[in-house]
Amino acid sequence: MTIALETQVRVQNFIYAELRYLDDRDWDNWLSLFDEGVEFWVPAWDSEYETTTDPQSEMSLIFYSSRSGLEDRVFRIRTGLSAASTPLPRTCHIVSNIQITEASEGYGVTANWVSYAFRNGETTTFYGSYNYRILEDGSGFRIGAKKIIVMNDLIPTVLDIYNI
Repeated sequence: MTIALETQVRVQNFIYAELRYLDDRDWDNWLSLFDEGVEFWVPAWDSEYETTTDPQSEMSLIFYSSRSGLEDRVFRIRTGLSAASTPLPRTCHIVSNIQITEASEGYGVTANWVSYAFRNGETTTFYGSYNYRILEDGSGFRIGAKKIIVMNDLIPTVLDIYNI
């Protein structure tokens, strides 16, 4: 089924806004995009071509089973309780190849991404793909699930929510 052009533009702008909020460190607006029951998952690589498939029983780079986990992470970043995030890097996210499909609940969205982070005199590049489940209700969109595949072979610095 074809997604209406208006819906495509609205979903794309929603994704762009999420990444802008990360780059601007606008944590309140960023968190507001996530559903309470969101699953935010960055699986690890299980082999050269396969990532782990179960965040409950296999290794993950990051996993939060609800928005409260993301809220806790943001709290630690804001308060300086995360030594790994001090100083907080400047970031720039670029997203492309956004594809939207209808799902049983909302929309399925895939996209490719690159992010650059500058910290302590060095620039680090991360890249990969996003897989979203975007929910829609009368008040707009929210993220019901976000799976982030990080394709870097080596991760030379801290990997955190703001890098990806």
